[in-house]
Amino acid sequence: MHKLANRLDHFSDSVIRRMTRIANQYQAINLSQGFPDFDPPKPLIDALKQAADYGPHQYEITWGSAEFRRLLAKKQQKLMQIDINPDENVLVTCGSTEAMMCAVMTVCNPKDKVIIFSPFYENYGADAILSDATPIYVPLIPPTFEFDKQQLREAFEQGAKALILCNPSNPCGKVFTKSELEYISQLAIEFDAYIITDEVYEHMVYAPHQHLYLASFANMRERTICCSSLSKTYSITGWRLGYIIADKRIIDGCKMIHDFLTVGAAAPLQKAACAGLALGDDYYQQLTETYTAKRRLFLKGLDDLGLTYYEPQGAYYVLVDISTLNPFKTDFEFCEWLIKEVGVAAVPGSAFFKHPEYRYIRFHFAKQEPTLIAALERLSKLKEKLSCLKN
Repeated sequence: MHKLANRLDHFSDSVIRRMTRIANQYQAINLSQGFPDFDPPKPLIDALKQAADYGPHQYEITWGSAEFRRLLAKKQQKLMQIDINPDENVLVTCGSTEAMMCAVMTVCNPKDKVIIFSPFYENYGADAILSDATPIYVPLIPPTFEFDKQQLREAFEQGAKALILCNPSNPCGKVFTKSELEYISQLAIEFDAYIITDEVYEHMVYAPHQHLYLASFANMRERTICCSSLSKTYSITGWRLGYIIADKRIIDGCKMIHDFLTVGAAAPLQKAACAGLALGDDYYQQLTETYTAKRRLFLKGLDDLGLTYYEPQGAYYVLVDISTLNPFKTDFEFCEWLIKEVGVAAVPGSAFFKHPEYRYIRFHFAKQEPTLIAALERLSKLKEKLSCLKN
């Protein structure tokens, strides 16, 4: 039979989701795939029950229900400090995963080049490949994960059509500074490129850092495609509700891709999620405080265990340096052993770097305090078990 598509040769299944499957097999505490183990806000659950009883249960308008788009535009307009027309500037997608795919497919022709910062969320490279675009990787340099300005300029000089910006960053937790975003903006304008932002963790930024929206920078509104989702903000990762906010010209293109890619996001879930979009500012303040406390607890635990890590400025991930711990050939082998012998799941850092880096593993701390404490207790046996392994 004919060989399957060549694009399959350039990426594998999701390493993150693979680690979850292994964690489930061995009943490990899953700090690999970034989803909470606690419920969404009660208003969303109540609204979901209402939607189950009264609907809607049929197709919603392809680009999202009018109520959902109106409430989302109202919320994000206040945050982003730009005018957002719910009919012209908003598209509701099946999670931010589809939002990113739509964005790349909308702006890129085959063989166009897309800049991706490394480390990166593993989907970005796949998005480029599935769009027949060519990724150009620019390193974020530990421990501060800053980029080299000249390297970034040289990437644009190669004719990049777009740059993907995850801010706050998954997996390293970097929050891009105003001066960094200004420099990215300058290059985008100079080289006439689009910026596709992934801003899923916009409400999880830790003082003194601040999240700034690139779309609000001078002359960037028409070339910035903001992708995000409700998954992390409202602890509803399984609802798969994402969105794109962009200039009308871009949104019109994204609508066409979306229409034939997934048709539309789930109607009853859009209805229920409106209860979340209607929450007041106090909810988002409390969300930040909650994750700040989880971060504090987990990082102190890592300190107590003598583990080296890079302190996240945003999001809910932490890269732990295992360079002095890993007796295996790869970080994947280390993570498999960690699940089976220690009972905690992490993601091998090589899943996030263009050039395999076996020094890191990624944990997340979007869990209840008892779960994090239990994970840290298991990790307290890590060095002892490794010592037995080496002997």
